[in-house]
Amino acid sequence: MLAQAVNAGNPIDSLATIAEFRREMARLEAVTVRRARAQGNSWTEIAATLGISKQAVHKKYGGRGLFRNQE
Repeated sequence: MLAQAVNAGNPIDSLATIAEFRREMARLEAVTVRRARAQGNSWTEIAATLGISKQAVHKKYGGRGLFRNQE
């Protein structure tokens, strides 16, 4: 679906579609991180799953103070 949207038509329209997908993916990631923390998953597990460091997860999602069940 994304490939079709990007390869069809005007490149500017394709870039707008990519930007929209990027915003939606960022929103879905944040929601899923909150859900994972609420279910007791550790920052280390979340970071490993996302393929980033624990420090990067803290920086991106606020680390301590934003979520309950802190490590």
